[in-house]
Amino acid sequence: MDRIRIRGGHPLRGKIAISGAKNAALPLMAASLLTEETLVLRNLPHLADIATMTHLLAQHGTELSMAGEHPGGGHMGHVLALRTGKITATEAPYDIVRKMRASVLVLGPLLARCGRARVSLPGGCAIGTRPVDMHIGGLETLGAEIELDDGYIVARAPQGLLGGVVVFPQVSVGATENLLMAATLARGEVILENAAREPEVGDLANCLNRMGARIEGIGSDNLRILGVDRLSGTDYAVLPDRIEAATYAMAAAITGGEVELLGARPELMEAVTAALGRANVRLQPTDCGVLVSAGKARGEDDPGGAGLLAIDVTTAPYPGFPTDLQAQLMALMATADGAAMITETIFENRFQHVPELMRMGADITVKGATAIVRGRGGSLHGAPVMATDLRASVSLVLAGLAAAGETVINRVYHLDRGYERLEEKLSGCGADIVRLVD
Repeated sequence: MDRIRIRGGHPLRGKIAISGAKNAALPLMAASLLTEETLVLRNLPHLADIATMTHLLAQHGTELSMAGEHPGGGHMGHVLALRTGKITATEAPYDIVRKMRASVLVLGPLLARCGRARVSLPGGCAIGTRPVDMHIGGLETLGAEIELDDGYIVARAPQGLLGGVVVFPQVSVGATENLLMAATLARGEVILENAAREPEVGDLANCLNRMGARIEGIGSDNLRILGVDRLSGTDYAVLPDRIEAATYAMAAAITGGEVELLGARPELMEAVTAALGRANVRLQPTDCGVLVSAGKARGEDDPGGAGLLAIDVTTAPYPGFPTDLQAQLMALMATADGAAMITETIFENRFQHVPELMRMGADITVKGATAIVRGRGGSLHGAPVMATDLRASVSLVLAGLAAAGETVINRVYHLDRGYERLEEKLSGCGADIVRLVD
């Protein structure tokens, strides 16, 4: 099993190209099931989760072909053509779905186009309860008949889906995306209330409109969809990954460096920019993206995140501070001056990185959904650590970049699900990081 070795203490300086957003690309790929025409997706990241989705779509009958790199080159990513002329199977099997929770996103498109679907209950990172109840309840509101059978969601709508008002009891990105796709082919008007407002949801809605859907209220928590008879293909570029961009911003900050994030969009990172600004990290828009610099240059005798200030943060649905950046922020705060309070409101098991950060010298106390991080101004030290999920994995990378000595991170397959060419991007800015292949 691969490991990553980091020898810390090197300020990052240079440019990092931000890949297309995984969390936008996966639902866009699922949307290809809604039409028999070709959907071309540009700026697609090369990740394990993308490969899993291609395998899932292929067994449904989707023909996929790589169309090379974006003609602009550089950070513009890969180009993938998807065509589902005929859906040959309406079952999403356990062997594929267990690898990635986003696989459940084929449920809505399959049901809308074929009137039936059998989708395994999903897997993914073990970071807490992420029920599919809202997916099921929403589709039932639109006239679907659904039952659970031996770990599968079995859905039927032989006469097609109908209009209706779906009120989500809590904000759910996945449920919003599934219902949004299903509603495009429903008969009548569908209203989604308390819908997720994440940019990735808006990216999906914009692409669906390009395919002929009629969606209003994009960017708000109230989406109105007037169903159409059919959707067409289109050519669409995936938006840049705001989580990846913010992660590398924190990498620059924790090492006391300066990095330009090519392709990053500041308007997608306002909550992060505000939080990091309070922590004495500067994010400035440039012609090509965002320039990140720590509040104070690192000296050779200062291995920690010099000049970083402790801040309090509570995770929240967009436009709040993302739960997908909580672990990274905790690593950053472990090197700041003062005590930080980080409260997790989205997932109950998302502090699994705490024991591993403590192995590296972090002073963290967890009380329920809140972690108190007492920064020590750069006293982290290298250690062998174990990754538990995607974002926990990269938080250990950040800690290793700032730590004195050598850090070896085990079970890094989690990283490959969400960060494209991580070692290459960091080493290109001066990090001493290598992948060890057993």
